[in-house]
Amino acid sequence: MRFHNEKAVVVFSGGQDSTTCLFWALERFEEVHAVTFDYGQRHNKELDVARAIAEELGVVHKVMNMDLLNQLAPNALTRDDIDVEEGKDGEPPNTFVEGRNLLFFSFATIYASQIGAKHVVTGVCETDYSGYPDCRDMFVKSLNVSLNLAIDKEFVLHTPLMWLDKKETWELADKLGKLSYIKNHTLTCYNGIVGDGCGECPACKLRQAGYEQYLNEKEREE
Repeated sequence: MRFHNEKAVVVFSGGQDSTTCLFWALERFEEVHAVTFDYGQRHNKELDVARAIAEELGVVHKVMNMDLLNQLAPNALTRDDIDVEEGKDGEPPNTFVEGRNLLFFSFATIYASQIGAKHVVTGVCETDYSGYPDCRDMFVKSLNVSLNLAIDKEFVLHTPLMWLDKKETWELADKLGKLSYIKNHTLTCYNGIVGDGCGECPACKLRQAGYEQYLNEKEREE
């Protein structure tokens, strides 16, 4: 579906998921803006990668300062002296930043209101969500209703990856004709390495496993 003469704001980190969503949005909306949040990440390279991709694609890009999250919810994503660890006993990993998506989606929607956009696109996913509660479909739908009531406008929070695993996210990137670009230019790695990353952190392992699974399936079909 193409939304003629309509604007969208993409919550954009420069990673695999949000860049896939950016290309998804560029195919559907007449005008696309990207918003990136500076919340005291353990490395600034994420901001640099997001700026570079947006500039290359000719997308209006805004960086918002959300450093308060660094003070409220210190963890492995906002402290370089805390090692990244996977969750235990059903708990989310220590990369979970409490309230992050609540604030990001809210501020992105406020920005959308200011520029006359009613669509906000995010790359959250419940299928491979690592236990993050603010990536769940129920949360996004609930927040969508609350934002519409709070601002008294009708916004739509789009989550094109919500029910896709990493293999299917790579498949979507391929269908968009951007598989190679997303593999080589995005930053998903917790250690700040562009492309295939460090290969050791949980984000890199999930990304690589999905990529290999997709290529193997594609080869079998061919």
